Amino acid sequence: MTTAPRLQDLPGEHPAETAWRRGLARLDVALGWLVEGPAALLVVADIVVLFAGVFSRFVLHRPLVWSDELASILFVWLAMLGAVIALRRGEHMRMTALVSRLAPPGREMFEAIATCAALAFLALVAWPAWQYAADEGAITTPALEISNLWRAAALPAGILLMAAFSLLRLLRHARRRPALQAVAIVAAVIAAFWFGRSAFADLGRLNLLIFFVGVAAGSVFAGIPIAFAFGLGTFSYLALGTETPLPVIIGRMDEGMSHLILLAVPLFVFLGLLIEMTGMARAMVAFLASLLGHVRGGLSYVLVGAMYLVSGISGAKAADMAAVAPALFPEMKQRGADDGELVALLAATGAQTETVPPSLVLIAIGSATGVSIAALFTGGLLPAVVLGIGLCVVVHRRSRGDDASRTPRRPWREIGRLFAIALPALALPFVIRAAVVEGVATATEVSTIGIAYAIVVGLLLYRQFDWRRLGPMLVSTASLSGAILLIIGTATAMAWGLTQSGFSGWLAGSMATLPGGAPTFLAMSILAFVVLGSVLEGIPAIVLFGPLLFPIARSMGVHEVHYAMVATLSMGLGLFAPPLGVGFYAACAIARVHPDRAIGPMVGYMLALLIGIVVIAAVPWLSIGFL
Repeated sequence: MTTAPRLQDLPGEHPAETAWRRGLARLDVALGWLVEGPAALLVVADIVVLFAGVFSRFVLHRPLVWSDELASILFVWLAMLGAVIALRRGEHMRMTALVSRLAPPGREMFEAIATCAALAFLALVAWPAWQYAADEGAITTPALEISNLWRAAALPAGILLMAAFSLLRLLRHARRRPALQAVAIVAAVIAAFWFGRSAFADLGRLNLLIFFVGVAAGSVFAGIPIAFAFGLGTFSYLALGTETPLPVIIGRMDEGMSHLILLAVPLFVFLGLLIEMTGMARAMVAFLASLLGHVRGGLSYVLVGAMYLVSGISGAKAADMAAVAPALFPEMKQRGADDGELVALLAATGAQTETVPPSLVLIAIGSATGVSIAALFTGGLLPAVVLGIGLCVVVHRRSRGDDASRTPRRPWREIGRLFAIALPALALPFVIRAAVVEGVATATEVSTIGIAYAIVVGLLLYRQFDWRRLGPMLVSTASLSGAILLIIGTATAMAWGLTQSGFSGWLAGSMATLPGGAPTFLAMSILAFVVLGSVLEGIPAIVLFGPLLFPIARSMGVHEVHYAMVATLSMGLGLFAPPLGVGFYAACAIARVHPDRAIGPMVGYMLALLIGIVVIAAVPWLSIGFL
């Protein structure tokens, strides 16, 4: 993860310039406090509102009809202010594998270009964001009966604040010459595209390569933060290659970021921090380590199993990872595990568990295609186990050289004692899952039950609760969530742009005419959904392509549940595969590890997942054997 460099005097700088930059630093700190305080309060407010809804509905039997609506409004503001904090702290995900190889002057130049490019995107969408908010102001919310402007205003407000902090960052951390050169380069590129806009009207699908590969992917490799790279590619395509009104991009970003189910992301991030702060994580890890600690790679196997158990509880894969990683990573690092290896395995388990029920992607498939959701849930259990076995094989091979002698086997009496200590912590996943299954709380609300449980257990049983850490934890929750959600928002806008280009219909038509029958169709489906998963979030992709491709699968004799497993796991592979997979960057953000460190270890896990998907495609019984 990239962090903002500390302010220091630049070589040869005039004292007046130093004083100017120090004044900007004080302004940055003051504005930072004005953003961080409300963001922390918004995290608390969302927790309180959702928990109040659960308590009122399940205990008092008097549902609060306005709780979800209020939580959604607060959530949009939390996402945007969190994105502002992440930008100020330099915590937006970036790919700097190429830039980091440059000499110091080149790296300095690309750092300035990345800041200027982000500032350019924010400046371009500022007015469309205001227009979108103004249009939403005419809508009255159904439950609270207030203007939707209260909610929609979060987008232009967040965009303007991010632009202000981008400008401050450029003025504070870049020398005058590189800063001016970066401004000139970004301005020249924008001008070239703008004055050449008439040429794009006649290029047809070639525009997809220019904007979604050339601009978006090129920006990613240039070190521009992922969210802004996706935004630049999408905005350029809509503005120069179509007649689409520009406020639409803001609407699609809003749609992607504001799904209430995604509110589980910040809440599970905060739950993960609570688990660590209250000592629950140490208790769980101590017990698990007593069982498998003497085995080479033991805690890596625990990570694979833990992700399988908690997957789907929160409804968002990023939230699943955020619930597991803080509980295991500290101990794994103490045992010498490499940061990049841990993130790679975490991302791989995210892809592996896409079919574990209750999976929102499977629910979306059932809704869009008419396939039985119960059958999909039944069929999704075994394929995830097959992929998990493949990941464990990779873990076994990579841990053969580990020295397990430092952790001898624990006696059973010691294991029993550690189990008794860890039991309240180990019960948390079962409490969360039971709350969902029994209808006590929705997939979004259940995280608040976990938070309440962690607070009570931490205060009364483990007696570890550092009140002084709550403020920083809330701000960190907002920052991490904002970084993830802004990527999801711009990726959703990109998905909509691809749909409007006619790409989805063209792809379906091409696959229907493939020679070779069902095997070729399945092979091409794997390839297509891997690519789609790398640029589209799973649910939008299924909604777009499910109604087109599932009838083709049926006509070729492929069982619809079998095809659903192949499609879902293939999309998961693309979603968590670098360099474009959003899930990969979410895993890096959750673990606070730079993406460059995880790409190498990720290759082996991606290969294992691909082999597993091919096996599942070739053996339908793995998906439909228990139906």
